[in-house]
Amino acid sequence: MENSKLRPLYLFKLLYELTDADHPLTTNELLQLLDERFSIKTYRARIAEDVDALTDFGFEIGISKGKNTSYYLEHRRFEPAELKILIDAVQSSNFITERKSRELTGKLITLAPLNTGKALLELTGDYARLKQSNEKIYYIVDTLIRAILQEKQVSFRYVEHDQYKRRILRHGGEAYTLNPYALVMDNNLYYVVGYYSRYGKITNFRVDRIESTPQILDESIVPKPEDFDLDEYRATSLRMYNSEHKIVELACDFSVMDAIMDHFGEDVDTGLIDETTFSVTAETAVNHIFYSWVFGFGGKVRILEPREVLEGYADMVIEAANSLTKQF
Repeated sequence: MENSKLRPLYLFKLLYELTDADHPLTTNELLQLLDERFSIKTYRARIAEDVDALTDFGFEIGISKGKNTSYYLEHRRFEPAELKILIDAVQSSNFITERKSRELTGKLITLAPLNTGKALLELTGDYARLKQSNEKIYYIVDTLIRAILQEKQVSFRYVEHDQYKRRILRHGGEAYTLNPYALVMDNNLYYVVGYYSRYGKITNFRVDRIESTPQILDESIVPKPEDFDLDEYRATSLRMYNSEHKIVELACDFSVMDAIMDHFGEDVDTGLIDETTFSVTAETAVNHIFYSWVFGFGGKVRILEPREVLEGYADMVIEAANSLTKQF
């Protein structure tokens, strides 16, 4: 009797979990499933009445009329392509552990009808070997989000790895105090960005390197600078070891335009130099990571200005060549 009162909800549950436009259920199939799964016995007219009630409530239920009338959930919050993108993002994110990735993927799959969910899983690759092992990551992220929303400082200890791949506390376990502004992802890693008074500037820390759940302090954060642009910071500073920023001018072969836009953004300042080369003017952190990025193009990207950046690049290349020579 109690289940009969909830019959429209159980009917919607079946439509939600099992149907889409390509996988409708007939009236007879719905009658059988209601009986088998929920011990609800009803008749054909009730199915039509319940579907009308669900439609009046706002659910978009498609009806295919014919010899065997069938029903399906017409619109979902997420389309299969959208769910596939979200699942791949979860699976490929290095900062999420393998166990948590499976849990999140399982939750995302429930947003798709059963047949589609199984197909999405079959299309998902195995990213387990790239995963972090820090199971505290969810609690760390949750705490950082609460601190950002409350505009409070946080305190945490930070780790690095020694020559034996062991996690050790940086700076002898000294606590870091940060004014957190945002959480951002870059290159499948997660960073907390904020003002660090010890450096006297905005910097970032990898979330998976935070040793345990941060402590939210009573002190309010140093207000974010009005001219702080998170997108610009993400493009120029993440993974750059807080290096000095400079405006650089580059000469680039036409073939590397996609790579330049991927690195600096679609609105990067460019111009033509000749029939095969274009110029790029952009602000970036200057260090070995930037130099390695330039070197990776095999001469198709050249540093033009400023002179000290070009000299720094030359010094790195010469030092690398000398190191290689010593091996022969």
